[in-house]
Amino acid sequence: MPERLTEMLMDTWTPLIILWITVLPSIYMAPMNQSQVLPSGSSTGLKRLNEEQRVLHRSRRGWVWNQMFVLEEFSGPEPILVGRLHTDLDPGSSKIKYILSGDGAGTIFVINDKTGDIHAMKRLDREEKAEYTLTAQAVDRDTNQPLEPPSEFIIKVQDINDNPPEFVEGPYHATVPEMSVVGTFVTKVTATDADDPVYGNSAKLVYSILEGQPYFSIEPHTAIIKTALPNMDREAKEEYFVVIQAKDMGGHMGGLSGTTTVTITLSDVNDNPPKFAQSLYHFSVMEDVALGEPIGRVRANDLDIGENAKSSYDIIEGDGMDVFEITTDAQTQDGIIRVRKPLDFETKKSYTLKVEAANIHIDPRFLSGGPFKDTATVKIVVEDADEPPVFSSPTYLLEVHENAALNSVLGQVTAHDPDVSSSPIRFSIDRHTDLERQFNINAEDGKITLATPLDRETSTWHNITIVATETRNHSQVSRVPVAIKVLDVNDNAPEFASEHEAFLCENGKPGQVIQIVSAVDKDDPKNGHYFLYSLLPEMVNNPNFTIKKNEDNTLSILAKHSGFSRQKQEVYLLPIVISDSGTPPMSSTGTLTIRVCGCSSDGIVQSCNVEAYVLPIGLSMGALIAILACIILLLVIVVLFVTLRRHKNEPLIIKDDEDVRENIIRYDDEGGGEEDTEAFDIATLQNPDGINGFLPRKDIKPDLQFMPRQGLAPVPNGVDVDEFINVRLHEADNDPTAPPYDSIQIYGYEGKGSAAGSLSSLESSTSDSDQNFDYLSEWGPRFKRLGELYSVGESDKET
Repeated sequence: MPERLTEMLMDTWTPLIILWITVLPSIYMAPMNQSQVLPSGSSTGLKRLNEEQRVLHRSRRGWVWNQMFVLEEFSGPEPILVGRLHTDLDPGSSKIKYILSGDGAGTIFVINDKTGDIHAMKRLDREEKAEYTLTAQAVDRDTNQPLEPPSEFIIKVQDINDNPPEFVEGPYHATVPEMSVVGTFVTKVTATDADDPVYGNSAKLVYSILEGQPYFSIEPHTAIIKTALPNMDREAKEEYFVVIQAKDMGGHMGGLSGTTTVTITLSDVNDNPPKFAQSLYHFSVMEDVALGEPIGRVRANDLDIGENAKSSYDIIEGDGMDVFEITTDAQTQDGIIRVRKPLDFETKKSYTLKVEAANIHIDPRFLSGGPFKDTATVKIVVEDADEPPVFSSPTYLLEVHENAALNSVLGQVTAHDPDVSSSPIRFSIDRHTDLERQFNINAEDGKITLATPLDRETSTWHNITIVATETRNHSQVSRVPVAIKVLDVNDNAPEFASEHEAFLCENGKPGQVIQIVSAVDKDDPKNGHYFLYSLLPEMVNNPNFTIKKNEDNTLSILAKHSGFSRQKQEVYLLPIVISDSGTPPMSSTGTLTIRVCGCSSDGIVQSCNVEAYVLPIGLSMGALIAILACIILLLVIVVLFVTLRRHKNEPLIIKDDEDVRENIIRYDDEGGGEEDTEAFDIATLQNPDGINGFLPRKDIKPDLQFMPRQGLAPVPNGVDVDEFINVRLHEADNDPTAPPYDSIQIYGYEGKGSAAGSLSSLESSTSDSDQNFDYLSEWGPRFKRLGELYSVGESDKET
């Protein structure tokens, strides 16, 4: 208690004591020069010069200060006095004016310009700003001239305990292994205090636990949290909620405090063994269960979690250790029992197993607590099932010669029903494996017989499937593959491997090998092929060729003499007999064609045709063919050219005496006078004698030049117009340049303004008999004849 009181007094009176110590020396020094001195530390010197007496004096301080202090958070009805400025130049006549500038001057700090008193106008907070730097100066009130140089001083805000501790990083989370010993480190917390850590005990913190005892403890000054109880079990309680307090002022009364929470979780360790939920398990399984199929699950519970709860299962004893197996389910940690070998109810009806579950990860610290494993007994009962027939062998291999007789027995398959009831079995062939139906099977005894002839050269192996079906339950079916190998017999004669054609040079030598021939045999003897070659009996004394057997089972053809000639004989045929070594032996005759050819000095064949023999020397067959091809090409070009030219000179219209085309022009419409320029050329009618030549058509361009017709003899003006038109019509019909179609002229345009007027009688109200044609004579001599004709007509009608 005395210590606490002493600390409180020190915190309260320390600023006043410091102020008093720094102020007293200045106050006592003031009477020396009759001037007021403001307390502080550093000073600014000022010289006094006596202008009346030119006597040098020692330089003295005008005022002395460097620091002022003000308590933070101080508030009252009036501004707080911080300090006073005064200079020894002030005679007390109020001619001195004090000026304050710097941080907060005029706003936070205000000076009385007459007395030099400095007041704090606002409530200060050290945590916002700890000190202020200001400048003081004394000037003449009348002239504002500085009396002394400006001096700088500091006003420090003195700290009070006004900020509680804070846990900036809280709330906290921590883990510690279960079963830890007392004093095991858990975590460390940290609190901060905004107060001045170097002044008093405002920022001196002490930590304590408000909640969480007696499980955890905390060191007061380091804030390290440790375990306080031994053997805390996660399985009993996994999480703890701890409240930590930090208090300033060294934890003494009157200090401020702050709290935070720490959530502490116990991490798991492997301190618990696995334990089966029951000591005996019962399972039943059908005897026809598939291999690898699960038949049951066992589970050993472990109070631990994660890796510490993983267990492995094994079968350690029992009469079915080789029949069953147990594996671990990685997701559920169950033990899965599966079948390794087929089960047979008729052989063994039940099994007893002993299974063990053991932890995979073991903590050596807890081995003394006992073995981390457990065992249980498993009984498995096998139930009877209707099983399919079982063949005496998984596969069958049969052999038969290719010349075997039909319906002969190739072999036999057998099967039985493994069930106690022992149903009869019926056999059949899966016809999908015997599409040609070459084999049959006896449904009762399973004997396989031949249905169609076999040929090893066509197919050496036949793979069929035999089906066995229970008579009482047709759904119980078994299948077995049967492979039938066809054995070879010597039923094929050897023959030439390929069609051989030998070439013999005219300049060949006696004994020269002409050709080497080989033979093949479709049969497949066990000891391989061995062929015998010979000539026909009538060809044994062949004067031209002989044969020689080679060691590699081939035959060489040799020439007996030289001097062969293409002109004498171009081709020779040599029959050769080939026999095999089978039982009985088979033989065939092959004919070798030998062609006589012309060869170079190196024995290279050049030509084998007789015609080539008469070709000029130096001219090959290829060159001759090229020359003939060029000649044929030229002939084709000439024929095409002549054909095209002849086709070009033919007229477009072929005149035929029997091809009569008429070009009739009907004059049903009346012309339009002189303005009807599209009508028939009236100039022709007016002056038929003026045209003696041919006028070409404007619609087509004739290909053939038409000879101009001879001009008609001049005729008197009284020529008959009908005769003139008929002549022109005849010429147009026989004109080859005229188009082959009928040309029809339609005069649909009636002219106007003709001096003769309209010739139409459509609008006339009188008949022909009422008209007077005498006016035609007034038109001129050309229409005189026309007037006479009409006049004659009228007179005839009257008569």
